[in-house]
Amino acid sequence: MLRWSTRGLLILLPMLWLPFLCGCTPVVAEPKPEPPKVTVAHPESRSLVDYDEYNGWTDASETVEVRARVRGHIDKVNFTDGQFVKTGDLLFELDPRPFQSEIDRAQEQVAIAQAQQEAALKEEERQLSLFEQKAAKKSDVDRAIAQRKTWDAQINSAEEEVRRRELDLSYSKVTAPIGGKIGRAMLTAGNLVNAGGSDPLLTTIVEIDPIQVYFAVDERALLDYRQRHRPGSDGTGDGNPLKDANVPIEFRLETDDSFANKGTLDFADNRIDPQTGTIEVRGECPNPDGKFLPGSRVRVRVPVSGEYSATLVPDAAILSDQDKKYLLCLNAENVVVRRDVKLGRLLDDGLRVILPGTTPEDSIAPETWIVVLGLQRARINYPVQPMDANSEPIGATAQPAAATTVDTSTAH
Repeated sequence: MLRWSTRGLLILLPMLWLPFLCGCTPVVAEPKPEPPKVTVAHPESRSLVDYDEYNGWTDASETVEVRARVRGHIDKVNFTDGQFVKTGDLLFELDPRPFQSEIDRAQEQVAIAQAQQEAALKEEERQLSLFEQKAAKKSDVDRAIAQRKTWDAQINSAEEEVRRRELDLSYSKVTAPIGGKIGRAMLTAGNLVNAGGSDPLLTTIVEIDPIQVYFAVDERALLDYRQRHRPGSDGTGDGNPLKDANVPIEFRLETDDSFANKGTLDFADNRIDPQTGTIEVRGECPNPDGKFLPGSRVRVRVPVSGEYSATLVPDAAILSDQDKKYLLCLNAENVVVRRDVKLGRLLDDGLRVILPGTTPEDSIAPETWIVVLGLQRARINYPVQPMDANSEPIGATAQPAAATTVDTSTAH
């Protein structure tokens, strides 16, 4: 019996010491998680101008359809399709021989009339001499004078025919009526061309320097442009033509990255389209290198403000809470706070204009840190680790916590 009691004590003794041993073991606290990393940046300040933008198209300042004025066969084409030509450049040559033949024939008629005129003049002198000698009647003298005048008129008519035939010969050389870019030759050497209502088109020439830009604006915008660039004018009537207002425009092709092409408005149509409420206007832009061709689609903008300084932030950093827009900013302790903002226009490079607020708390200061990447990791009223665009840590922002914190239950 004693032997079993001793064994029981040996088993029970370690169990009695176990609570004391457990009570002496130190408790290790779990490490506090690090704040999430987010990319931050300061807002950008830039000088901007507000614009109205429109879709438009280009057109030539002058367009001429080149046609033959006389009938004949084409001997030679003196241009290359698509080249630039100057006023008076020789384009087509028709066979000159038929025209020269007509000139020679008309000159022969002049010579015949001149010979008859000489005979009539001598007869007139003879009848006048006989009349003075009372050997001829007055009627004979009158008949001789009328005959001489008839041949005078015949000579004038024949000489006029010579000049007309010489004009036809000059028309056999088709020249460029204007300078510009020429199209392709619609008829080549050996083809017969006619003059008249059925005369075929030989080619076309368009003057593209300057190039013209057409687009449609509403009536109110047109009046605003006139008044803005003509201070003190009422913007109506012939006393304020659009050309005198010197309204600047900028435009770009679909392949251009910026509005680098500049011109001025010089024309507005004489009526407003009642269906659309718009009026067609035209701008003019230098085009010395022929970059712009008629019919190109362009994007046009007209400045509607002076230059001003604007605050810009990446559009991707802007969040929405129903009808409100806000940014996630950092205070001096790198705690995320919400800043409600009013948005302006979106720029081509993805930056959004932030309109100034009525109070400093409603505005974005240049030194404010804004969360631009990692928005899903940032929680309002909780700290974060700010990183720059190169993923390098940023020290304490050391800025006043101007923004008021917002209950996380209302943030989205």
